[in-house]
Amino acid sequence: MYLILLAIHSLFRWLVVISLLYAIYRAYKGWYLGNSFSKQDNFIRHTTATIAHVQFILGIWLYFISPVVNYFLHNFKDAVHLREIRFFGMEHSLMMFTAVVFITIGSAKAKRKLTDKEKFETILIWFSVALFIILLNIPWKFSPLISRPYFRTFN
Repeated sequence: MYLILLAIHSLFRWLVVISLLYAIYRAYKGWYLGNSFSKQDNFIRHTTATIAHVQFILGIWLYFISPVVNYFLHNFKDAVHLREIRFFGMEHSLMMFTAVVFITIGSAKAKRKLTDKEKFETILIWFSVALFIILLNIPWKFSPLISRPYFRTFN
């Protein structure tokens, strides 16, 4: 179960990144050009937040069945000094939680704004901050700190 969930979580991150990039692009374009906030823009805002929430739920589930996190939680004094263990036991989960909070707040605030320009601006700011946090805390293959493959297999 752990390896399957890990692969799903790894693949789903691409949906999160792509949906955020697209939502930010649409928000910037709408804000810059003074477009009206359409049903499609609202759908993108909502879908992006939903994708992030699904990924977060997968991450929470993974957190509680991960052998790395289990080691971190049961050997905190030693584990906190091990970069990889600390990253997955504390840093990654805390920062991704923060990013999902930014997405949630941004989505909720944008929905309640009165003008189209304010809606686009709100999405642009909050989703951009969330994307920045996410990109810094994904264990990319090229990362000198914590390296993981771009795509995990289901085995």
